[in-house]
Amino acid sequence: SPLCLPAGAAPAGSQDTPSVRLWSDYLNVHLHPKSVYVIRQYLHDGDCGCLEAFGQGESLLQDPACVEELEDRLHFYVEECDYLQGFQVLCDLHNGFSGVGAKVTELLHDEYSRKGILTWGLTPVLSTMGDPQNSFYRLMNMALGIAHLSRHSSLFCPLSLSGSLGIKPQPPVTFPYIKYDASLNYHSSAILAAALDTLTAPYRLWSFQGSMMHFADSLTFSGRKAVAAWAALPLPALSGSSLPDTLSAHQQDVPWKLLSSWREQKVSCCFAQSVVLRGICKEKATSCLGQPRSPLHSCESPEQVLQQYLHTQFPGAFSTSHVLQQPCDTRPPFPQFFSPLLTSRGFLLDKAQGSSSAGVESIPVLAALQSSPVLHSLLSGLCRDLRARNARRCSSFFTAGVEQDDFQEALEELKTLSQCYETGFGADGSEDEADSD
Repeated sequence: SPLCLPAGAAPAGSQDTPSVRLWSDYLNVHLHPKSVYVIRQYLHDGDCGCLEAFGQGESLLQDPACVEELEDRLHFYVEECDYLQGFQVLCDLHNGFSGVGAKVTELLHDEYSRKGILTWGLTPVLSTMGDPQNSFYRLMNMALGIAHLSRHSSLFCPLSLSGSLGIKPQPPVTFPYIKYDASLNYHSSAILAAALDTLTAPYRLWSFQGSMMHFADSLTFSGRKAVAAWAALPLPALSGSSLPDTLSAHQQDVPWKLLSSWREQKVSCCFAQSVVLRGICKEKATSCLGQPRSPLHSCESPEQVLQQYLHTQFPGAFSTSHVLQQPCDTRPPFPQFFSPLLTSRGFLLDKAQGSSSAGVESIPVLAALQSSPVLHSLLSGLCRDLRARNARRCSSFFTAGVEQDDFQEALEELKTLSQCYETGFGADGSEDEADSD
């Protein structure tokens, strides 16, 4: 998985690239034998080739022996649960693991239909166009993966630092206080893992009144099974400032970035959202004496401050919010790619403090999952890219196990899903007509 948080790589304060190649090289946590299943047919860098097509991955889980082994491992952990909320599935979309994820979620849906199944579709950052046929295969894998994962999941979220899911690579997501190398899994996986850790916090809290299924239902009504991810890493906040002061400085635009593979754009509306703010101390929720300077300063708790802010930024949207005092931990082996304008706790200074041997140990984060019109642009753009080329010429892709009729059905599913996010106000219409980069 490209989303494993790296562990055991570069020393504290180091900017050097670790001399490792695989996600497992970062891992210093002992894994239980039941938690690992190795696909022997497709070893990494093996002579037998790569797991590169959706059909190859799908066929792996049509082998009765493989399914039996997977179910055995799954039941081992399910039986250990005091209370099973559901499952999180992290799955590469751009290669054959798209097919593996599709079959896994179908298996989970069939056996645990009353439990939450939250899936995260991951794609790497591409710096160049690459071979046209391979690029088209990548799109076909993603289209099939999104269609199948959305069909069998309670909620699906594309998650990537790539600026595009389409045929033309776009520059990766940039953050004002992080200087990272998007080509390094060591860097990109750390950013995505920090975002995912924040986004999933609500249903991992003891205080949460619902479940993973309730969480998904609050975002996916009216057929909108896909959501977009946003994150401010870190949330720009001056050292010592209060939460009302911090949010008041961003009344025009929320300072987060889109992490769901679409070119940067300002989105001022959404249908529903779950927002998590972490790392702003609760005792600093209000800082005013006398007459409140703004509606945010008149709120009595951090939760009310955030809710008021969301109501102002996204009027009419269904918003749930959570404020956590605990920041996001960024101590090594988390890469130290932060701006010298940040303190060790991730707050902003008036001027750069130079390099610090201590590094940035934690950061405040603002993150959200949104049922947003941006999904219309993303999904319809992917459909247009695929329909602009003749998929029937890609015979080798279909010989791997996918029928052409199944592929066309997946495209229709994507088109139908994209239509659920149309607003009718013209905000997304211009995107739909634009070239899908």
